[in-house]
Amino acid sequence: MTHPSDGLILHALQLNPRVSFRRIAAVTGLSEQTVSRRYRQLRRDGVLRVIGTVNPRLFGNAQWVARIRVKPDRITQLTGALIRRPDIGYASIQSGGTELLCTIRAESGSSRNSSLLQQLPRSASVLDISVDLMLHTFGDTTTTVWTAYGDKLNSTQARQIVEGLGHELPVSEGEPPAPTNDDVSLIEALDRDGRASHAELARATGWSVPRVARHLTALERSRTLLYDVDILPERIGYQINAILWLTLPAEHLDAAGNQLAAHDEIAFVAAITGRCNLMAVVLCRDDEDLYRYLTGPFAAVGHVATYDVSVRTELLKQSTSLVSHGRLVNATTRARQ
Repeated sequence: MTHPSDGLILHALQLNPRVSFRRIAAVTGLSEQTVSRRYRQLRRDGVLRVIGTVNPRLFGNAQWVARIRVKPDRITQLTGALIRRPDIGYASIQSGGTELLCTIRAESGSSRNSSLLQQLPRSASVLDISVDLMLHTFGDTTTTVWTAYGDKLNSTQARQIVEGLGHELPVSEGEPPAPTNDDVSLIEALDRDGRASHAELARATGWSVPRVARHLTALERSRTLLYDVDILPERIGYQINAILWLTLPAEHLDAAGNQLAAHDEIAFVAAITGRCNLMAVVLCRDDEDLYRYLTGPFAAVGHVATYDVSVRTELLKQSTSLVSHGRLVNATTRARQ
């Protein structure tokens, strides 16, 4: 973190990725110039990417967590093709280079489960694979984003940021439709920059500004197009990223999940199937910070029967961003390097 205002800006963007700099300024008391300058600096430095992306549900109505235990000297060759798959939303190397962790979108029906396993890397280098279904995520719309990186919006400011987030427009019911051939160039432009203006999108697509506006509205209303914000915590002072794998009695699962989601150190919490029934992503500044969390707020969570901690060694993919030389980059940019 290089500026005290960055936390407020990042929090606002995570709540509403295309919120105007003017609204952020009005809500936070910062100047519009400061908001614009700090955002552009973070983006240039590869710390932050706002992305427009095809709704992951088009790849399947369920999200799976895959843990692939491999020989440490062979893990790099197994990750290249995997992280470029559009149904892979997150990928990292854990536990000192002995485990590949990724999240995968796929159908939840039993007829598709076997094909999911077949698509994962399978070779003599793979020692073990476990794939668990993500059942439920914890937290509400203003607390599901990680906001421990500095100053953050209060509840009133958070509500003001999400006001007007397309809620005045009717949203299509049912599953989102796949994008048409006409939509591809627009979505590709938003994948490069999810905050691109209508004029910038018109130049990228060769369309008129009104046509861009119409297509964008239709894609948003149908939920075919979603927005995401990728942030590299390591670049803003948070060097430790760990996954907590917890086992709790089923009757205490919901209470523990909600309690964890309220902790400043927790970026994500979900109930899952498998040997462990709760996973939580914890972000800390250093190993001492992680120790303080485990022996403090985490220790106060009741009814935890067992838990395990796996520390991230390297981040490979976050949403549609890959990580190259410590910077978030578009996947096609990485491919050309």
